[in-house]
Amino acid sequence: MTRSSNGSAGTARGTKKPAAPRALGTVSFVGTGPGDPELLTVRAVEVIKRAELVVTEAPEHEAMVRSLLGLPEETGPDAVDGPELVDGGFGQDGQPLTYAARAKLVVKQAKRGLRVVRLISGDPFVYASGPEEAQACAKAGIGFEIVPGVSSVGAVPAYAGIPLTTKDHRCVEVVTCDGNVDWSAYGDDRTLVLLSGLGQIADIAAALVKAGRAASTPVAVTRVGTTTEQSTVCSTLEHVAADVRGARMAPPAVVVVGKVVDLRETLSWFETKPLFGWRVLVPRTKEQAGSLSQALRGYGSVPEEVPTISVEPPRNPQQMDKAVRGLVEGRYEWIAFTSVNAVKAVREKFEEYGLDARAFSGLKIAAVGDKTAAAIAAWGLRPDLVPSAEGSAGQSAAGLLEIWPEYDQDLDPINRVFLPRADIATENLVAGLVDLGWECDDVTAYRTVRASPPPAPTRDAIKSGRFDAVVFTSSSTVRNLVGIAGKPHPSTVIAVIGPMTAKTAEEHGLRVDVMASAPDVEVLVEALADFGTARRAEFVEAGLPVTKPSDRKTTARRRKAE
Repeated sequence: MTRSSNGSAGTARGTKKPAAPRALGTVSFVGTGPGDPELLTVRAVEVIKRAELVVTEAPEHEAMVRSLLGLPEETGPDAVDGPELVDGGFGQDGQPLTYAARAKLVVKQAKRGLRVVRLISGDPFVYASGPEEAQACAKAGIGFEIVPGVSSVGAVPAYAGIPLTTKDHRCVEVVTCDGNVDWSAYGDDRTLVLLSGLGQIADIAAALVKAGRAASTPVAVTRVGTTTEQSTVCSTLEHVAADVRGARMAPPAVVVVGKVVDLRETLSWFETKPLFGWRVLVPRTKEQAGSLSQALRGYGSVPEEVPTISVEPPRNPQQMDKAVRGLVEGRYEWIAFTSVNAVKAVREKFEEYGLDARAFSGLKIAAVGDKTAAAIAAWGLRPDLVPSAEGSAGQSAAGLLEIWPEYDQDLDPINRVFLPRADIATENLVAGLVDLGWECDDVTAYRTVRASPPPAPTRDAIKSGRFDAVVFTSSSTVRNLVGIAGKPHPSTVIAVIGPMTAKTAEEHGLRVDVMASAPDVEVLVEALADFGTARRAEFVEAGLPVTKPSDRKTTARRRKAE
């Protein structure tokens, strides 16, 4: 929902009705870093969380604030969560705001008596409009603070694997290429960091050579640094203009000139990550995708979550109601949790009845694996039985059966087990427990429902091979993804969490490339990263440029046609 904010030059998105106005507000100028939202400082996060109004600058700022505060992507007119968001990058006519217009906008919002946060890309006082806007606040008598951010000056070269200083090169100079630079002053061997220099790179290189620099002086040009779209071209002053044109480099970019560029060959760490730039499809529920996506980002990939199922309460809650009453009354000797969702379902039912963890007193608890055990621990409980990941069956229902004790009527006062599970769970665990002498109350605690199809562009990307990999964490994710979006393209790398998921994938005509050695999402991601590392090594050893699986698809098709 978009609405004007008291006639400001920008556009506001109402997500919170501000408190009663004070005489004058305050402004926090917050640096957001060069692109990677994880480079936000602790202080920046704290200030954003306390804001009543946020003035953004770049298109990605609004999404960053919503993600940071856990806000929905869209809000209705009556929404009260989160700060009011005002676009300070562009006016109502769609044109970029000038420094003066932005300063006027910030002052106007602060005069409403609000705690205003002004988000500025990079650092507020480094190649930014922070100084002009802060002066405007001072002139208007509005209190302000500066929250420094990570500047692209140091961050982008660091992400490119280029140190700005070494023990042999201690002098570095930052130059804003505004067209009025006297390049004759830079003919020595100082390291130069050029901002906004990409469009003038041919003239700059020629001027530096004329000033006395060798034509063979190393140059690196890095675009959209610190993001997974980052790319770097290494060249020399003599050839950099042609190389940049050939690579179709476009702003924003940071240029580094000097011998320190040579160190990138050994210090490049970001662009050489195993899955750097890979677009990876994560077909899970949104609640379950978080840890998996975070692990994928750690290896440089761009995860895209596509829910294939949604978790909903059982159609008939009476069975769960009866089981929970039985638990409180001491009907069970054991409760066995086979998933995080099962823990969540029982916990929600407890809260519905006004119960807490004390109701588990005297009850033995089993968990199928470490993730489920962690969910139990978050409830203040400690499971008595958890299979080891190193066991022959691993952390699975079969692994749980391997260590489950037989019923002993002399030692066990009660022979009944409460098993809350999904509506589509297999009967293997129940059958195994019965064989061990136990009686099971096999209760549907939640049900899984196939999600709605993803948007058309996502479906097209899946079928046409624009995803580099897809990670399947269960057989149901395979069946549901194929059902709602179609089969992934043959060029897409298929990674699965275990043999059963692999079998289901193959039954649907998919080639399995990666299988985790244990049924754990972190192990699955590590296995995919190992695949990416080996694949990258093959390209390097063959002397070929490292490409992504989606890059090779078109070439493979052309060769087949030829």
